[in-house]
Amino acid sequence: MGWVMYHCQGYDPRVYYKGRGAFESMGAGLAMSPGDIAFKSNFATLDEETGIVISRRADRHFDEEGPILCAALDGMKLPSFPEYEVRVRYATEHRCGVVVKGPRLSCNISGTDPLKDKRLLLQAEALDDTDEARHTAAVVNELSREISRILVSHPLNAKRAAEGKSIANVVLLRGCGIRIEVPSFENKHGLWPCMVAPTKIIAGLGLSLDIDILEAPGATGDYQTLLTSKATVIAKALSAPLMPSPNVFVPGEDEHKPGRPDGYDFGFLHIKAIDDAGHDKASILKVKALEAVDRAIGQLAKLLLQAESTGKFHYFVCVTGDHSTPVEYGDHSFEPVPFSMCRLRDFVGAVGGESIIMETSLDPFPLPAVKAGENLGETENAEKERSSKQLKAFSGDSVCELSEIAAARGCLGRFPGGQMMGIIKAFLELNT
Repeated sequence: MGWVMYHCQGYDPRVYYKGRGAFESMGAGLAMSPGDIAFKSNFATLDEETGIVISRRADRHFDEEGPILCAALDGMKLPSFPEYEVRVRYATEHRCGVVVKGPRLSCNISGTDPLKDKRLLLQAEALDDTDEARHTAAVVNELSREISRILVSHPLNAKRAAEGKSIANVVLLRGCGIRIEVPSFENKHGLWPCMVAPTKIIAGLGLSLDIDILEAPGATGDYQTLLTSKATVIAKALSAPLMPSPNVFVPGEDEHKPGRPDGYDFGFLHIKAIDDAGHDKASILKVKALEAVDRAIGQLAKLLLQAESTGKFHYFVCVTGDHSTPVEYGDHSFEPVPFSMCRLRDFVGAVGGESIIMETSLDPFPLPAVKAGENLGETENAEKERSSKQLKAFSGDSVCELSEIAAARGCLGRFPGGQMMGIIKAFLELNT
């Protein structure tokens, strides 16, 4: 995900990408200095006798236990390497950020994550023939063992075991990376950017590009997230000073700062639940999550339309994804993703006019839960009912729905992610 999103922001990963670990850790709030290494990590369940990772996710819903276990690991010492400092901070769901500080560290090592359930826990290995990489692998392998030693004896795991839940007795260390030095998004693209991204790896990516990370109350980066809060915060940020801009997250500090008083030119709103449903092979939940996103886009359109009606703003909307996560496969895949972009007023016209948009409720809503016994057939029947309504293209090209197949017929055709920001900026120039 980090690699793809990085490319879409207009930065060539072959030049700048140095691993996802720093993105996750920085997004979780851990400050990183030159020479530090970091990991995008999972709390997982290990069979201690066989060394097999039973489940790479101890629990998708880990927001209560995660911070407690991270606090127990934060500041831990490595017996054979006392000169190293270890920092651990909870991120999202079953994930945490892990940073190692000390001399002679290299990010050019493999991780301990086997990437599939029911496989042996891996040992970190050097990926080049340097003393630093071999030394770092030894440090990380001891780190992995010490983490498990602490977790096995933690009372929270004893409690989970007594309740019949999976225990979190290992942290899978993956995506070893360093903090990157790149041109800021504003310098590269000439747009003042902000981001709403409770998923910490995306927030860390934004921080690496000097994008302000806005606080959205109730936005969690998982199935419990409040999409209305995300839409409201982005709308405020893009309409300041008409509305005060939201607060900005400060990494490595337990404080916040005011958002840019003159507002922002570019807002990035990230939604993770659809990807989660794909990973969890939850067909019905994925469909409902997509429907919820449709609803949230309607709320965002209403808020932006209200601001645009003052005559002080002119908005454009772009909807796309960073990769596919097919339910049948349960993991990321390589298919092209749909990409749609238009002026706000064209979006309003496509959905039926201002009166339709202004009827949109701004009441907060959770992602819909899946009912017991509900099957995909019921969802497909609802989809058939919706598709029976006459769809028609509005402005632009002949595409009138957002899907992989429909978008392939669009006037933009197929293009690599690295061209996305160029296309967006060209569209802005043509329409302003």
